[in-house]
This record gives sequence, C-alpha cells and structure tokens, in this order.
Amino acid sequence: MSELASPRGAVPAPNRLGRPDQLTVLGFVTDAASESVLKDGLGDLAQNGIANSCDIRRGSVKAAISAMMRMPAPQILVVDIGGDDRPLQSLAELCDVIEPSVTVLVLGDIDDVDLYRAISRRIGAADYIFKPVTREMVARYFAPLITHDAAIGDQARGGRVIAITGARGGVGASSIACALAWFLGVDANRHTLLLDADPFIGVTADLFGIEAGPALFDPIADDPALGSDAIAEAAKPVRNRLSVLGAVPDPGCNPAAADGAARRLIEAMRFRFNFVVVDLPFLPIPSHRELLELAHHRVIVLDPSVAGLRDTLRLLAIPNGAGQPQRPTILLNREGRPGGLRRKHIEDALKRKVDIAIPDMPKQFSHAVEGFGAVPRVFGRAMLDLAREAGFEPGRKTDRAG
Repeated sequence: MSELASPRGAVPAPNRLGRPDQLTVLGFVTDAASESVLKDGLGDLAQNGIANSCDIRRGSVKAAISAMMRMPAPQILVVDIGGDDRPLQSLAELCDVIEPSVTVLVLGDIDDVDLYRAISRRIGAADYIFKPVTREMVARYFAPLITHDAAIGDQARGGRVIAITGARGGVGASSIACALAWFLGVDANRHTLLLDADPFIGVTADLFGIEAGPALFDPIADDPALGSDAIAEAAKPVRNRLSVLGAVPDPGCNPAAADGAARRLIEAMRFRFNFVVVDLPFLPIPSHRELLELAHHRVIVLDPSVAGLRDTLRLLAIPNGAGQPQRPTILLNREGRPGGLRRKHIEDALKRKVDIAIPDMPKQFSHAVEGFGAVPRVFGRAMLDLAREAGFEPGRKTDRAG
C-alpha cells in the first residue's frame, strides 16, 4: 500500500504469513455474513488457480490493530470499520503498526463518497467496499491484487456480461433471464440488454410482447466494420432502460456465425449497456461456447429433478473462462415442487450449497410487461440476490461518517 505513511514508532514484522508462492490474506470482519462470503469467494479464486492463503476472523479494526502489533504481516489485510465511531482515526492507528507494503481493503456499512475519498486518499487504502459483500465483489477486488493481471482488472471497464444457462430445457432459465433483465433495466434503472441466444425456440420477444429482430449475428455478418451504435440499433426497447436483442425463433435454421462474431458483439454491447444478460442454452454451437467463455459470470438454473441435478454436474465441469474468477451461481428454481428432490439432497450431490432458491410458484406470471413488474416478494428478493451475485450494487446513499 504505497500511499500509506511509514509506521510511526513501530518495528515492521520481519516475516510474512503463509508460503512465499501464495498471496496471504488476513481479514477482520464484524459479521458472520461477510466472514462467510470472504471465505467462499477466496476459496473460489484458489480453485480457479488464483493461489491465496486466507485467514478470515471475526473482529473489528481494533482487533486488527492489536493483532498487527504482535504477528507477522499479511500481503493483503481486510478490516471492517462497521460500527466504529471514529473510523478514520482507527484506520490511521492501524497504519502506525503495519508495513507500508501491506495492501489494505476496508469494509464498511456507510456508503458515502467523502468517506471513500478519505479512506483511499488520506489513509491510502487500496479500496473501500460497501457491505453487503458478495462473491462477485471478492473476485473483482481480490483477483487483480493476487495475480497482478491487468486483463482481469480490465473486466471492470464496460458492462457486466451474465450468462443464464438452464441445466436442461424447461427449468425456467429464460424466465429467470427475463426477470433479472427486468429488475436491472426497469426497477434498478441500469442500461440493460437482454440477449436471446436461442435461435431455435427463443421466447424473450414473446415474454416481453415485442417484435423480434434479425438473426443474432446478422448485423455483424453484413458489415464486419459496423460500430457499436449501429449494432445497438438492432436491439428493441422494452421499457425504461431495458432493451432486447433476439431473432425470430426458427427450429429449422442453421445458426452459423463467423469466427469472433460473438466476441465483437459482446465488446460492442458492453460499452453501450451496464449489464448484458444472455439467455444462453447449452447447445453445440461454436458461438454459444464463445459467449459462455466471454461472460463475466455464469448462472446455472436447475429444477429439483434427477435430470436437472445430473446435467448441472456436467455444466459445473466446464472450466471457467479467463474473465471468470468466481464459480458459477447455482439457482434452484421451483424448490419444494411436489415430487421433487429436497434441497439438502441436491446440495449433497453437488458437494456445495445452492446459492439462490426460488420456491415453486405455479402460474404467478406469464407476460413480462404485465407480470414482471408485480412479482411475488420472494421472487423479487431472489432477483436482487442474483443481481448482486453478478455484480449489481445498489445506488448511493447520503449518510455521513461521524
């Protein structure tokens, strides 16, 4: 942390935690949720080849100060200023007992621009993260620090690409994709594109009651030098800041796209939209595999069936793309459906927890423009949780630090 002043009257610890081939992360957080997410998120990074040794403990910034006075320094130190009456003074005291080279990430529950500036400029912390913390935040903030890979950091520029894939047909992945896009583009007022990548039986145009456009990659195929503005014109506006790009479904079509067409489409859309939600069935089409690799975050939707569980395991076996430092989100749809598998049995078979579950709600809505704006509260909460998993952060507040 190069901007930190040298410790005043403190003797830097001669050794560091962990092995020299791993980046060491030591964290002190005040709540169980942040502790769990940090452990899970850093574990995701380790499983994807981004080596780190993490030790996340329950404690305040005062506990961090006490620990740093007597133990070897980590390379990354995470501290939580939540509930601290004088957070800037506490952080200044922390600076006195750590080495200037330690990278500090600060968590807090006050979303305030002035506080952020003070923490990043006066204290010299690498960043200030507003709670609640998500696995996506852990990947976004920690992966570039651990790998020193500029390509991972570049993923933060431009919109987020979210691929929604059903474990098999009929599990509700298209409805989830439409509902997530509606939440982001209409409710949250973010520039959002819903990209229907199913050329055979895509349903997003019908769900939103709009006329489908040309085949997905036609604008690029007709003119390889086409700019992002012209490509964006093919998208159909729905409401507020939500647009849809998708073709008329044709079960007899032969979808073929030139090499790199999917990349060019995504690169163009990322700089026109804050979020690109891709309704992406897993089909043996080269452009679909390319879209899957280009996504920043993958979501796998399954139902409580043996077939859904089996195919989810197969999708989880697909390696993450270069820009996907966190594991895919598992969304269990229609939990509690009569005759379906219990959630515990699904989690035991997957050997991991289900991230988001939506209870069985038959016939709650059928048309997005009429129904997605008035979904049951539990469904709306699930969309908020899913959006946060994929990188959405709520708007700014006006609280001031004391």
